[in-house]
Amino acid sequence: MQDKLTVDLIERRATIARLAALAAGAGLPALALAADDKEDDKTYDEDSVLKAATEFFGDTTEGLAKVIAKAFQEQGRPNAYIKGQEASGALTVGLRYGEGELLMKGSARGAKVYWAGPSIGFDAGGNASKVFTLVYHLPKASAIYQRFPGVDGSLYYVGGAGINYQRRNGITLAPIRLGVGLRAGASVGYLHYRREKSVNPF
Repeated sequence: MQDKLTVDLIERRATIARLAALAAGAGLPALALAADDKEDDKTYDEDSVLKAATEFFGDTTEGLAKVIAKAFQEQGRPNAYIKGQEASGALTVGLRYGEGELLMKGSARGAKVYWAGPSIGFDAGGNASKVFTLVYHLPKASAIYQRFPGVDGSLYYVGGAGINYQRRNGITLAPIRLGVGLRAGASVGYLHYRREKSVNPF
C-alpha cells in the first residue's frame, strides 16, 4: 500500500511538472510578441519611412523605394531620421554644409542639426540638394552631435537614388539623396553634426 502511494505521488509530481513546462512554453511566444511590439513603438516601419521620404522629396521613384528597402534589409528599423538640405562643391577635395531637423520616434519635438565636412572623391561642381537620413541606434537626440566617418564601399546607387552609410559609436546614419545630390554622397570623408551652424568643416 505504501509503495502504491509513493508511485502515485511521483506520478502527480511529474504531471504537475509537465503542465508547468507547457504553460511556460505557451507564454514564451506571448512574451516575444510583447517585446516585438515594444520595439516597434520605438522605431519606424518601412512603409512610414517611404511615405515620409516621398513627401519630403516631393516625388517617388523606383530607386527611392529600393534604397530604403536595402537600408531596412541591412540595418533594420531606424529610430530616427533627419530631413535636411545641403550644398557641396568639389574638384578633388570638396566641402559640404547642411542643416535639417532630427525626428526621433516617440519624441514630440524635433531637434535642429547642422553638419559640415570635407568630401574626397568624384564630387564635381557645386550643387544644392535635399537629403533624407535614416538614423539607427540613436540613444538620445544629443548623441547625433559628433563626427561620423563615411563607411568605405557603402555607396549604393539605383534608379536615380543613392544611399551610403556613416558610422560611429554604434550609431549608423544612412543619408539618401536623389538626382544632383548623388554627387555629394559619392565621396567618403566624414560629416560633423553640430547644434549650431559653423563655417568650420572640421
